Amino acid sequence: MQLDGVPVLSCITLAHTVGGREVTTIEGLAEHPLVDAFVESDALQCGFCTPGQIVSAAALLEARPRPERAEIKQAMAGNLCRCGTYPKIERAIINVAERSRES
Repeated sequence: MQLDGVPVLSCITLAHTVGGREVTTIEGLAEHPLVDAFVESDALQCGFCTPGQIVSAAALLEARPRPERAEIKQAMAGNLCRCGTYPKIERAIINVAERSRES
């Protein structure tokens, strides 16, 4: 999830600490272009890590609409994918960044 636009680990964030802050979960990003980009890039296998990947990638693109590959890798480093789709996840993020440049 994101707190005030910053990705945090929801599994260790206590609910009583987020009062008055903006909380964004994967459900709040249902219409985000990353969702379609992940499908198009085949960036999801089992789906276990996908919500965290998308939440982190959305925060990255909000902060840096045109991230470099190194920035993508750094921003996504805290998300583990057991299926190893990291190159496809990176491709999905790049695709969204490129589309936003065109519009």
